[in-house]
Amino acid sequence: MLTAIVLIDADVARIPEVAAAVADLDGISEVYSVTGDVDLIAIARVRHHEELASVVADRLGKVDGVRGTRTYIAFQAYSHHDLEAAFAIGLDD
Repeated sequence: MLTAIVLIDADVARIPEVAAAVADLDGISEVYSVTGDVDLIAIARVRHHEELASVVADRLGKVDGVRGTRTYIAFQAYSHHDLEAAFAIGLDD
């Protein structure tokens, strides 16, 4: 599974509508409205690299109200759960 984080600049008057339209796209698992220098962050999850271009460039980039995107491909996932398992020494609480 290939995961990408997509930072989205959106038309500020349409952020909820843009977020809903992006969330409905195949290949997008989550969309977050955030503070900071971007309006939305989407998580894309696809099986093949070629699918990522289809999701981001062909579909997400063409959603009405999307002004621009920056995409970051994840190399490795580190979650709180993964770190707990890595440091566990097998003792029960």
